[in-house]
Amino acid sequence: MQLVGSDLVCVRGGRPVFSGLGFAVATGQALVVSGPNGAGKTSLLRMIAGLLRLEAGRIDLRGGASELTTAEQAHFLGHQDALKSALTVTENLQFWTRYLGAGGVGAALDAVGLGGLAELPAGYLSAGQRRRLSVARLLAIKRPIWLLDEPTAALDVSGQGRLAELMHKHLAGGGMIVAATHGPLGIDADKELRLGL
Repeated sequence: MQLVGSDLVCVRGGRPVFSGLGFAVATGQALVVSGPNGAGKTSLLRMIAGLLRLEAGRIDLRGGASELTTAEQAHFLGHQDALKSALTVTENLQFWTRYLGAGGVGAALDAVGLGGLAELPAGYLSAGQRRRLSVARLLAIKRPIWLLDEPTAALDVSGQGRLAELMHKHLAGGGMIVAATHGPLGIDADKELRLGL
């Protein structure tokens, strides 16, 4: 499987952000997207996820499930953790598994170190714990493409190490990762795409 972007153009608020952008990432590979603030890192991830319209160009998933769109085969982990504060940790993850399908809720919570907090309302979680709960969604609902926007934000050293292990397993299992970041991810990137140069 290969995710390919060709001649991509992004315009935000009438202002060109990037143009003529291309990339390719294959099964088992990680592509790190770097560059200064405002260079279009998040916009690129949102384009791949189907959340932002392409001004021009194409994004193709070659070898994926032909009956699904690229967006339906990807997880987007953005800056904001999409959680309901009044729901428990388990209920938040159950919502996503019912909405998106699948569901290894207990195993996913254990994998991110939140199994002991399963019945706690999400509103009581720290920023790092909220981030870990968002990461648990990647595990509970299997999709080959992980689109990660500053995934280590708010994570302590232990949480960053745990995330690195999960990313390694995802890649070893035939997944692919496109990650926008300013800092190290704890994994070796097969490819790097620098924006804003």
